[in-house]
Amino acid sequence: MSDKRLLVVDDEPEFGELVRKVATGLGYEARATTTGHAFQIAYHELHPTHIVMDMVMPEMDGNELVLWLMEQRYAANLIIITGYSPDYAKDASVLAEFNGLRSVITLTKPIGLARLREVLSSS
Repeated sequence: MSDKRLLVVDDEPEFGELVRKVATGLGYEARATTTGHAFQIAYHELHPTHIVMDMVMPEMDGNELVLWLMEQRYAANLIIITGYSPDYAKDASVLAEFNGLRSVITLTKPIGLARLREVLSSS
């Protein structure tokens, strides 16, 4: 198992796959999921050191997943992304930080490849 393991959850499969490919190129073991339920299953299989999470998804939104991550005692790197108002990501960030998660980065779509690489390389 790699020291850098990334789990992506985004209901846009193309975006999740793009993040996965960029992360793999940076030395991550990476997996992309498209639903909250698939994310939860993959979380227990992969034991991620980094998570990239979309905020607005149909079945389970980012806030619900942040709360679930806190129940799992997740304490590593969290990158929260939204294609809607940046306030969605900021609210989830505050929720995560309030619950003890200190490494939270928020990004707004569209995200350039250079910025994505920068964030994944620095965390």
